[in-house]
Amino acid sequence: MALPWYIFTFLHLFIFSNSLPPPYTAECLVGNGQPLYRNASAPTFTVDLNVAAEKRWSQIANNYKFEIAELTEAVRNLTRPVLNGKFTIFIQKFFGKWIAKLPHPYREEIIGIAQIVNVPVVFSLCTSIVAEDANGNMYAARNLDFGMLLGWDSINHDWTMTEILRKLVININWKRDGKLLYKSAGFAGFIGVLTAVKPGKFTISINERFSKNGGFIGILEWILKIEQAKWVTWLTREVMENADHFQEAVFSLSVVHLMAPVYFIVSGSETGEGAVITRSREEALDVRNLDKNKADLWYLLQTNYDPWETPSPLDDRRTPGKQCMDKLGKENVSFDGLYAVLSSKPVLNKMTVFTSLMQATSGALDTQIQKCNNPCWPI
Repeated sequence: MALPWYIFTFLHLFIFSNSLPPPYTAECLVGNGQPLYRNASAPTFTVDLNVAAEKRWSQIANNYKFEIAELTEAVRNLTRPVLNGKFTIFIQKFFGKWIAKLPHPYREEIIGIAQIVNVPVVFSLCTSIVAEDANGNMYAARNLDFGMLLGWDSINHDWTMTEILRKLVININWKRDGKLLYKSAGFAGFIGVLTAVKPGKFTISINERFSKNGGFIGILEWILKIEQAKWVTWLTREVMENADHFQEAVFSLSVVHLMAPVYFIVSGSETGEGAVITRSREEALDVRNLDKNKADLWYLLQTNYDPWETPSPLDDRRTPGKQCMDKLGKENVSFDGLYAVLSSKPVLNKMTVFTSLMQATSGALDTQIQKCNNPCWPI
């Protein structure tokens, strides 16, 4: 899907602004001889599902209450000019009024965090990869990009929201009855799951999908009780908790009615277990799978455009990403190799907050905070 006209207009002005670094030159860091992967993961916390919902996030909320407050204030400041501040007031009143409609345990979790700090809403752009190495081992990796095209810092040449979010990146070990259920990567103060691995079973990551019948319509219908759709990142939590294998995860993510359209990227622990699910709110529009009988399907790379659509030239991470994966080759798939691909411009850009690397078989999850040095494309 092409970018909306107002995004094109914004980027046209953005590119020719004197306050910006020169336009990027696409690069692939694979095979350049420089060790990029640092194996220095984001801090890890535990969420115990046996603890009362309103209490289970207390440690994280207390540890990051100042950073979450900073982000909350940035959201308020950036949205305050909209309708002379009335939009901000509406959002605050709206979420306060409708919190009681949220399902258990998410309602109680949000209330518990809100007793310490305010919680912002997350919107994401991203690039995800699922790949198989020459020995049939499955890997998954993703960049999470965030910024909302708001709050450009003309001094540091970075998005204000992205700068703040880098301070909030964490890994979470989700436990029940003293046992590890799964691991996830995300932000302190955010109770959903965008990126996760269930050791020995499967991995899931979510990419935003743009559609006219999108998330705002889904929320409106939910408010009006027209239909009972699932919040996307809460569905992911439920699948991570309850699904026992790759096929079950793919099925569950394909059939549930969603609040917003998305891409689900799933990898398993067995050879050939890799899929990208293109979802509308109502159904799976397409499921792409790895295919050992096709030379170009040893990996799947998904950005924020439907596979059958041509990416906008202002936001084409797919073409250079695939070129870099082809250069990497099946025999070099590893955390090091995938990190090099996801650290290559423009796959890495000014909106990139972190890179996560996962493997279902070992249960490994490593999350690296990212920053794109100038010159670097803004999205």
